[in-house]
Amino acid sequence: MLKSINRLFVLGVIVSVLGACTAGPDDTGVEYAPQMYHSTPYEPLSQIQSKESGSWLDSNPEDEHGEFYNSNPYNQFGMNMIEPVEGTIKRGTYLADNGIDPTDYATAEERLMNPYEGQQEVLKEGKALYERFCEHCHGTKGLGDGLVGAVYKGVTAYSSATVKDKKAGHIFWVITNGKGRMGAHASQISVDDRWKIVTYVQTLQKQ
Repeated sequence: MLKSINRLFVLGVIVSVLGACTAGPDDTGVEYAPQMYHSTPYEPLSQIQSKESGSWLDSNPEDEHGEFYNSNPYNQFGMNMIEPVEGTIKRGTYLADNGIDPTDYATAEERLMNPYEGQQEVLKEGKALYERFCEHCHGTKGLGDGLVGAVYKGVTAYSSATVKDKKAGHIFWVITNGKGRMGAHASQISVDDRWKIVTYVQTLQKQ
């Protein structure tokens, strides 16, 4: 009797394994613990609205929808993410620059004011940030002779006639959005740190 039970158990295992291997275009075979592959919670970066999608898995989710369905029925737009409140500005955005075109350096120069202007205590930190993000192109003294600047050529010295009189807002806007060969650094340097760099760069303009 025991041998018969063992044989039936082994036979059942073999049938299950073979059944799991018979996949096709509409049937990927048996999935063990499907919840580990198809998350029950709403997925923020995908949007499957068909309630029948994944129903062939027969995994019987509690909501009685197909396994792949993940839209939020409680959101009026059927979305899984909530849109920001109208008028809000994302974290890290400098409020005063709202509405200035990324290429409008003249407006930025007149409108944007350096919150650290005249504060000598931020120069040390501004210099450290400059050495980290700027020196490789602009050089130690802002002469455009950094290791990278020497290769690219054409990096303007801060003390040159075209740059030495540029105001803080202009420098901030160039760091933020880039200009010419210089790429935008807004994603790499926080607003606060950009202004600290500006404060230090203005000391190099006078050299």
